[in-house]
Amino acid sequence: MDKLSKEQRHRCMSAIKGRNTKPELLVRKFLFSRGFRYRLNHPRLPGHPDLVLRKYRTVIFVNGCFWHGHDNCRYFRLPKTNIDFWSNKIKRNKELDKKEQYQPATMGWHCITIWECQLKPKVRMQTFEALAYTLNHIFLEDRKIRTYELQDTNDALMAAEPEAVYERKIKSKSGR
Repeated sequence: MDKLSKEQRHRCMSAIKGRNTKPELLVRKFLFSRGFRYRLNHPRLPGHPDLVLRKYRTVIFVNGCFWHGHDNCRYFRLPKTNIDFWSNKIKRNKELDKKEQYQPATMGWHCITIWECQLKPKVRMQTFEALAYTLNHIFLEDRKIRTYELQDTNDALMAAEPEAVYERKIKSKSGR
């Protein structure tokens, strides 16, 4: 049984934000302090990711464990009332999350998901260090000089003919 009336529950649920949440602000503050620059909810990218780092070709989704159905997480528990509604809602959110991450990935973007439980004080710094390491690794891998080995064949690619034959004309002293 719900301890709040319908009106109270409605007021509480409508006050829940989708942007500028505490977990998102923590990630933004860390990234900015480490020199990573980002854009918020870029409108041209499908899925409207929370953070977009163009230099690193990476999008970051900051997900709440309850709203996005983080499996095997102690912060995710289905409510005991209105079970059908909540299970369908969280199932739809999971499907939408997969779709929203698939679209930028097909465009060549790296997708990172940070869960709310990974930002709890005990594991926060570990999560942030892993995030910084991942972004730096992506940056270095994307800009790595690629070397290709040529096959050892006699038919090597050449820009000109192998032997040029030049004839020398001899001019006579009379000018002809």
